[in-house]
Amino acid sequence: MVNIRKRKIGKENFFYLEHTIRKKGKVEKKEKYLGKTIPKDIDKIKQDFFHEIFKEKWHARLDKIKKNFSKEYKALPQTAKEKYLENFLVKFTYNSNRIEGSTLTLKDTANLLKEGISPRNRPVRDIKEAESHKKVFYDMLDYKKDLNLNTVLYWHKLLLQDTDKEIAGRIRNHQVAIAGTTVKLPSPVELNPLLNDFFKWYNKEKNKLHPIELAALVHLKFVSIHPFTDGNGRISRIMMNFVLHKTGFPMMDISYSNRASYYTALERSQKTGKEHIFVQYLIKRYLKEYKRYTN
Repeated sequence: MVNIRKRKIGKENFFYLEHTIRKKGKVEKKEKYLGKTIPKDIDKIKQDFFHEIFKEKWHARLDKIKKNFSKEYKALPQTAKEKYLENFLVKFTYNSNRIEGSTLTLKDTANLLKEGISPRNRPVRDIKEAESHKKVFYDMLDYKKDLNLNTVLYWHKLLLQDTDKEIAGRIRNHQVAIAGTTVKLPSPVELNPLLNDFFKWYNKEKNKLHPIELAALVHLKFVSIHPFTDGNGRISRIMMNFVLHKTGFPMMDISYSNRASYYTALERSQKTGKEHIFVQYLIKRYLKEYKRYTN
């Protein structure tokens, strides 16, 4: 917990934020000077202070994941690397599409993407969207340049051209809403300025932020702009994994079974404007997913 501490020096009072953490069996104190009076935006300052401590605490573990994963992956023969990516693709496609309402099971998805066997009694749309997601995934892996609007539009077109050709690769020109939430999405006239700002932010921050934080923010910021009629969640998760893959970190699969906490973290960040809520959520999920690389 972050606490406010007052220190009296002479006749004057000075205020500090204080937070203690346990590090390698020892208690360590972190402080931030506030001034001679408590600022009016103290709640925001507290949250930002805690988030900075949170990041500092976990960065070493995240970097250890990258180091150990990279060592393990590089030692694999080429066929094993291909199998690893194929297995990740199946899980990622199943979960990402299932979150958006697909009826395909994990087994359906595996048979379809690995063996080319279409499941019986499943909507053709769900089958085509899984096949398209595979195309986008491998295109993302092979893409050597950096994120830009044209590439994202191409991925969206690839994702939906066999099911929603009319909207595939096109910025929406109408208002949309997310069922089950009161989050207000940008109007059509706001989209181009917001997208320009997004890519300016990305190019400015991509070499400053930790890659896991960058990946989380890319996901959050893009899905909050919601530039497409459909496919925003899937494309934002593709973009998130592009950042992770490009920077040498193992990719992230957000499980359908964890969709409630995932949606809650997104919604809380969107409603409050506190991006660190989703960042912290994703970091915790990531550390849990790849715990074996931190031992």
